[in-house]
Amino acid sequence: MLLVVLSLAARFLYAGLTVVAPREARVVQFLGAYTCTVREPGLRFVNPFTTRQKASTRIRNHETIVSMVNDAGGHPIEITAVVVWQVEDTARAVFEVDDFAQFVTVQAETVVRSIATSYYRYDARSDGQLSLRDSADEISEKLSQEVAARVASAGVRIVDSRITHLAYAKEIAQAMLQRQQASAVVTARQIVEGAVGMVEMALERLEKRSVVELDDERRAAMVSNLLVVLCGTQATQPVVNTGTLYT
Repeated sequence: MLLVVLSLAARFLYAGLTVVAPREARVVQFLGAYTCTVREPGLRFVNPFTTRQKASTRIRNHETIVSMVNDAGGHPIEITAVVVWQVEDTARAVFEVDDFAQFVTVQAETVVRSIATSYYRYDARSDGQLSLRDSADEISEKLSQEVAARVASAGVRIVDSRITHLAYAKEIAQAMLQRQQASAVVTARQIVEGAVGMVEMALERLEKRSVVELDDERRAAMVSNLLVVLCGTQATQPVVNTGTLYT
């Protein structure tokens, strides 16, 4: 009889033991009601009549699928993002949604598509509108804020989020490349026209004020040097002439 009692007691105590791994938690329920969450790692004892559900509190990342959406200008683009998240409130993660991991996935996909349709792909607008490429930090911060607001009900904290892939859709990629090349040519022409105007102004003022008299050869050299300085993409190195004007 004593052995039977000891055996039942041992089984009772054994049923109350639960192992908690690092960065994991056990959500404890008694008769369907939430009682507590065991977070301390190790071998823990709880009420044997309770049910314990495992909930990981490790940091995870989710990479969204390649979504094809239209940006604010109506151009079809491909976009993906990585969302780094962590369960902060295990009770809400377990009881508020059916599957908190799936919930984060769906909400992240929704926000990425919403962000992509709200901004332009490349160049920012003159009215201060951000672009997905040129304003990566601002867009990432807004992405994190919107995802965090959507998943807060599931007890999830957003650690970080970043756009990892951004490109025009294959159907228009070549056309948009040609458009960018044409825009670059127009910009280059505007730079050259502005530089020529500045050179003309400099020569006119030098002659008008009789600062220095230049022959045709020296005038051509000065024009060449000024155009190099004004149109060049690298910093110029000044040269100090310590001799005469022509040596």
